[in-house]
Amino acid sequence: MSKYKKEEQLSAHIDWVIVMLYLGLILFGWVTIYSAVYQEENQNIFSSLTNSGKQFQWMIVSCIIGFVLLIVDSKFFSTFAYVIYTIMCIALVAVIFLGVEVKGQRNWIRFGGFQMQPSELDKVAACLAVAKYLGTLNVDIRKWKDKWRTFALAGLPMLIILVQGDAGSAIVFVALVLAFFREGLEPYFLIVGTSVAVISVLALLIPNYVFIGILFGVALLFVYLFWRNKSTVKIILGLWVIASAYVFTVDYTFSKLKSHQKDRINVLLGKGGNDWNIRQSIIAIGSGGPIGKGYLQGTQTKLKFVPEQSTDFIFSSIGEEFGFVGCTILIGVFLALFYRILFLAERQRSKFSRVYGYCVASILFFHFLINVGMAIGVAPVIGIPLPFISYGGSSLLSFTVLLFLFIRMDSQRMEAFR
Repeated sequence: MSKYKKEEQLSAHIDWVIVMLYLGLILFGWVTIYSAVYQEENQNIFSSLTNSGKQFQWMIVSCIIGFVLLIVDSKFFSTFAYVIYTIMCIALVAVIFLGVEVKGQRNWIRFGGFQMQPSELDKVAACLAVAKYLGTLNVDIRKWKDKWRTFALAGLPMLIILVQGDAGSAIVFVALVLAFFREGLEPYFLIVGTSVAVISVLALLIPNYVFIGILFGVALLFVYLFWRNKSTVKIILGLWVIASAYVFTVDYTFSKLKSHQKDRINVLLGKGGNDWNIRQSIIAIGSGGPIGKGYLQGTQTKLKFVPEQSTDFIFSSIGEEFGFVGCTILIGVFLALFYRILFLAERQRSKFSRVYGYCVASILFFHFLINVGMAIGVAPVIGIPLPFISYGGSSLLSFTVLLFLFIRMDSQRMEAFR
């Protein structure tokens, strides 16, 4: 078979549904960014002096790179997954020493007139490395050795990014755990994770010794219920000691956070703080009503009541101008995208491709969930973008590479025999 005919066959296997969803989202994001930064004196949507013009440039670059990836053999990324991962981790370390500071965070690298966050592209590298490892023959995440190696691959970039001081970008890597559950990670990890999250929140709301007393009361209740089983009683008391020690750890960790990070957590927990962004975002969304005020007609948006409205809080602009109906449609499009990715992931013949597909869905879903949650006040403001919608070249490029690599893997699924 000629190379031309082979490529023609592969292009026929490309999932154009996902491609169309992608193009629809980035186009909608672009016009929404234009609305969020609209200026009477400069109404040119293509102007490089505005965020909409810059985003258009990144859209062109991202689309070119995305469609180039559709003609690159996906086996290249499987073969060199660890090499790509290593290079990106080195780049993250380099940023600590060579990076430039933007908005108080030293996690950017500047190339001439362009700036990029290596942490965004490191999501792609982490997904490839995790997929490569879990896709290796005889690797089983239910084995402790393989479990900790998988966690290490996902956790190393997160730790480096935390050193950079960007907790918002770091926490995104936690989303990969969702993909691990598909591959057999035991459910008790979900129980432990949920318990840690609940204890962390309560430890910040209730005085330490009072909370430890409450935990002791709960422990005594379970001891009474299982007092005949001495081993169970020992486990219960041991868990109480661990939980009590963790309560003090939460308090200590919180005291070491930066002032703006403490402020965001306090706002979320209803303990005061500067909640201007969230209040204005909620007002903007609520003022949109059922069908919105109309495109370019949002008063909260035009008068700049909501800071960062083209990036972190772009969902508030959508809510104000397109209302409940517009928000519902947008959420529906995202859900369709997530479903399609998972559907394609399940039909992969290669374990590497399946794991990678689930990693892609997990990363995108986490971004979507937290960003929308920030806008409506039910998630902490950690500064992560709405995929394909928010302004930002680094994020758009990384999401594009993340998605189009999987589209390419899916188009070659019939060539996989593992």
